[in-house]
Amino acid sequence: MSTRVAIIHREQVSPSANCALRLPYAIARSQHTRVDNICHTLVGAALARTGLRSRTALASATMMIGANFPDIDIIAVPLGRATEFRRGWTHGLLALVVLPFVLTGLMMLWNRYKRREGEKAIPRELLLLSTISIWTHPTLDWMNSYGLRWLMPFDGTWFYGDSLFIVDPYLLIMLGAGVWLSRRREQSGLPSPWKPGRIAVGLAGVYIATMLVFQNVAERVAIRDVAGTGRARENLVVTASPANPFQWRVHADDGARYFTGSIGMRSQRLAWEPESLDKGADHIAVATAVRNPAARPFLDWARLPFYRVLTSEAGVFVRITDARYGASIDVPIEPITNDALPQNIRERNLP
Repeated sequence: MSTRVAIIHREQVSPSANCALRLPYAIARSQHTRVDNICHTLVGAALARTGLRSRTALASATMMIGANFPDIDIIAVPLGRATEFRRGWTHGLLALVVLPFVLTGLMMLWNRYKRREGEKAIPRELLLLSTISIWTHPTLDWMNSYGLRWLMPFDGTWFYGDSLFIVDPYLLIMLGAGVWLSRRREQSGLPSPWKPGRIAVGLAGVYIATMLVFQNVAERVAIRDVAGTGRARENLVVTASPANPFQWRVHADDGARYFTGSIGMRSQRLAWEPESLDKGADHIAVATAVRNPAARPFLDWARLPFYRVLTSEAGVFVRITDARYGASIDVPIEPITNDALPQNIRERNLP
């Protein structure tokens, strides 16, 4: 059995398609990282604009950097260890104790060698601002369906808030408007330039709390409506929809298939989609693939995995895909021959 694993991809998942358009995972992941970190940066900037920026020199920079600081684990991507390290070591409770001191030290070094005349950073204030901003990062990361490993490095269990979509336009608008209005008031010499920042942070907090309540309501509706159907024997996942706080997505796992549906906050009913997605986990090649040590980090991350056995000129491999985002990994299988495969997949070659 080969331990080599091919490039991870991101697919457009369709219940009726075994293998849809594939994009390099590194490209797709970088797009999500860029958009996601805009929100984190705005959180730091908005908090600074509430008045915290006046506590010490380098306050604004510290809070914007701190709001992104746990994502230093991005260095694992070019090393090919993204799945193992993302949202783990640098997002866990131990790191959240250590990282504020690291950031404070870095900012004090910057202040020592690059500070302007008359500006002096106060270490205890930088430590306070570093702690506040760094802790906002995993809190927001936990709130979406991607999840977070709070207990790393002691325990790799994933935790999911499922309350915010990974890119939330309403948070971007609220926080961005607060930062812009606060800066404009300050530049115009108007009183209370911190007021828009405080309003933006307050509104964002109310919005997040509301989404947490909505998720809880939607999950209760899903549990109620799925009871007795057998569709959620293995798992039931209720997550936010993009740009629609009143619509919630449902994935139910009966062990062999995924059933998808949606719940409206107004109707308080679960509406199932007509098609389901076969997990494809009963093929002998899949049993071989999931035992491959190189596939384990991806399977540990994948919350809703499904499997497709495919062939190419290079041989047979299993594509393992997470139905949440379409991210997938190809695991070569040896020494299964083409004749051992079912007829419907023998001639399905990759483009």
